[in-house]
Amino acid sequence: MRIATWNVNSITARLPRLLAWLESSGTDVLCVQETKCSEEQFPSGQLKELGYESAVHATGRWNGVALLSRVGLEDVVKGLPGGPEYEGVSEPRAVSAVCGPVRLWSVYVPNGREVGHEHFAYKLRWFEALGAAVREDAAGSRPFAVLGDYNVAPTDDDVWDRSLFDGATHVTPEERAALAALRAEGLTDVVPRPLKYDRPFTYWDYRELGFPKNRGMRIDLVYGNGPFATAVKDSYVDREERKGKGASDHAPVVVDLDL
Repeated sequence: MRIATWNVNSITARLPRLLAWLESSGTDVLCVQETKCSEEQFPSGQLKELGYESAVHATGRWNGVALLSRVGLEDVVKGLPGGPEYEGVSEPRAVSAVCGPVRLWSVYVPNGREVGHEHFAYKLRWFEALGAAVREDAAGSRPFAVLGDYNVAPTDDDVWDRSLFDGATHVTPEERAALAALRAEGLTDVVPRPLKYDRPFTYWDYRELGFPKNRGMRIDLVYGNGPFATAVKDSYVDREERKGKGASDHAPVVVDLDL
């Protein structure tokens, strides 16, 4: 079974690439983030033509998540149970479902903006709610994973130059403690292998030749419970999808499971 996660940075802008990638990659389930569309605008029909059902949680503009599956979609949950609001709005940042033998979450964790900003506090509250929401599944016997754009680099090795991030989000002790608390629920970081260079970055800024210079970060993560992690045969960053015109600033992270 092949599972992947990909922040597409607008599914409308990336649709031709997404459809071509799904056809060529052999992916059974794709977790999508940052759809930047409403549920009505989501290209469910075109995806269905390729054999994929869609579970979408999106309201337009920013954010938006989805699960695309050709092995079934059952027990769909839209939103983060018990999740916090930001400025009175419950943002569409999580969707989960049973896909064949596994249960998966597609998550788009808040960015945090700046240390000390209310959005940063919101990010930490969101992580707390995520931990509570996945606790039962993480401890269960069914393979289970939370995949997506976590907007946190777990270690200093997961950013191209840690010294440039002093005082910035994505690398703070508070954010990394939130990740550690999530792992403590019974989840393992499934670290992919890079297809080039020595570190499996998943995101490269569009500015200042970030991708050609490999000035990246590993912020798209796969956190799986014991049965999921045990079933992993391989995992890699498909950095080829970050190349060329019209690419997202994130690359897909692919996980192959023996299930």
